[in-house]
Amino acid sequence: MIDHAVRAGAHFAFTDRWGGVSTSPYGELNLGGAVGDDPEAVRENRAIAARELGLNPADVVWMNQVHGAEVAVVTERQPLGEAPTVDAVVTDRPLALAVLTADCTPVLLADPVAGVVGAAHAGRPGLAAGVVTAAVEAMVGLGAEPARITAATGPAVCGRCYEVPAGLRAEVAEVVPAAFAETSWGTPALDVPEGVAAQLAAAGVTELVRSPVCTLESADHFSYRREQRTGRLASYVWLGSDH
Repeated sequence: MIDHAVRAGAHFAFTDRWGGVSTSPYGELNLGGAVGDDPEAVRENRAIAARELGLNPADVVWMNQVHGAEVAVVTERQPLGEAPTVDAVVTDRPLALAVLTADCTPVLLADPVAGVVGAAHAGRPGLAAGVVTAAVEAMVGLGAEPARITAATGPAVCGRCYEVPAGLRAEVAEVVPAAFAETSWGTPALDVPEGVAAQLAAAGVTELVRSPVCTLESADHFSYRREQRTGRLASYVWLGSDH
């Protein structure tokens, strides 16, 4: 199933794990092509999701995500099977942008006035490297204005659950203080969604809708930290008329 909302002509959509054709441990709606699932099942799942959203699968731009801060400006459809090796994409073309996650924070951005959208994959390394800020800056380069951008973050592991060593927490919090957190059982943690929110605010983005879903806690969502070998959720952003 897919959570799909439209705000001022900008579409934001987030999948859960149900409604696809993949089998265990990727069941059912795995949209990730690099996790060991049957490629035919992934293609069918991507087509299922696209149909539900009213999209042409060929108009969806995917990424080969590597936990960095590089951004690609997309100007045309992707050749079949090809994706830029980046962690953020932006476009001013009539395309949909997609992010794959299974605990990391998907960040969707839209400035309908400028006709520009962006999507970023913010895991712990990408957050610290500045992928969120880089995505906003790339959108500004295409004519967007931060104050006009609507942002949405999708299902991700929450700060109460994302346990990390104390040294790693200190390292990330030195760069992104808002990410400093503690688990519900009192150990060092990182709150990546909170860090993303702080970086968006610092970049001038004031409108943010945050998902309440923690992937580690939700059996309806894929979680790498819970299952290791598992599927990937997808988050989509595109522009179009309300429906």
